[in-house]
Amino acid sequence: MPYNELKRLEAVNRFLKVQVDKQEEFKEITQLAADICGVPNALITLIGQDTEYILFNDRFIPSSGRDESFCHFVVESAAIMVVPDAQLDPDLKSYAAVRREAGIRFYAGAPLTTNDGQTLGSLCVFDQKPGQLTEIQKKMLQNLAKQVIQLLDFESNLHFLKEQYLNAKKLELKMNSFFESTTSNHLLLDKDLNIICCNKAVKELIKKAYGVEMHPGMNIKQFIDADYMADFINNCSITLSGESIRLELLHNYGVSSSWFIESYDPARNNDGEIIGISYNSIDISKRIASQQTALAQQRKLNHIAFIQSHEFRRPVATIKGMLNLMEMDGYDENYPLLKVIRNSVNEIDDNIVEIVNFTVKNAEY
Repeated sequence: MPYNELKRLEAVNRFLKVQVDKQEEFKEITQLAADICGVPNALITLIGQDTEYILFNDRFIPSSGRDESFCHFVVESAAIMVVPDAQLDPDLKSYAAVRREAGIRFYAGAPLTTNDGQTLGSLCVFDQKPGQLTEIQKKMLQNLAKQVIQLLDFESNLHFLKEQYLNAKKLELKMNSFFESTTSNHLLLDKDLNIICCNKAVKELIKKAYGVEMHPGMNIKQFIDADYMADFINNCSITLSGESIRLELLHNYGVSSSWFIESYDPARNNDGEIIGISYNSIDISKRIASQQTALAQQRKLNHIAFIQSHEFRRPVATIKGMLNLMEMDGYDENYPLLKVIRNSVNEIDDNIVEIVNFTVKNAEY
């Protein structure tokens, strides 16, 4: 299929999705076209890949196959087309709409052409008896066709804007739902550190710590602990210069304190200009407490292992001492089994020494 036809069909499909609001305006145009041309019937059509569609009330509906359409020829030529008597036209006389009783005899169609040159269909008039149009009537039909395409463009743009608005509202609802339901703290600050917006988690944290309702317009500095104020102001200055910051630290809020992972990111407008700070934090107090508990337990286990290894080594050292005495008295020559016992005791002692060294090294961490 040629590229131009693909682009034309793309435009047709866009109009087929439109629900027409200005029904009365289209009815007035088609009635005016019929009156000007002195015929009883007028239609607005779009030509799809295989189907002709007509405007009926608030939408386009299928009418016939493209191969049985008069308006198809208007689209092909992109020019006004007048058929005085379809029964005498070699291309049209075999059409079912012509052959049936009281079939179409006279037809005239003006192309519906968009600003980018795509001919989508026609504004057409027809009658059950032969006819003709004057040059003035042709000109008027063409002018009315231009009004039709302008109205269709308006309806299409309006439909597109409505879709974009609804999609934006859906996205806003999803974002608000996520923003308010997350347990993380989210703040958007302007360059003066005034609160632009904040989520439910932040409000609850401040309410619990200070008994104050946080709301947009307040300055965030009134909620920052004095010991952290200088660092906070410095972090904000760095962020407003275009850098992002990630930190893990203990915060004091009122009479309570918690560990947080916090981030400072530049907030930018559509032009990329920095307009404020996006501050986000996650309470990791439970994770830190778990890590500290695990570390304490590990140190306790290491200490126990160290003590036990020394207790195990004491009897081994005693046995090794006794074996040394027996060697000095020459018992090892009469009792070869003593050498086997010495080797086993030495192996046990080496293992205990390895355990001691391991526990000492871990205890240092």
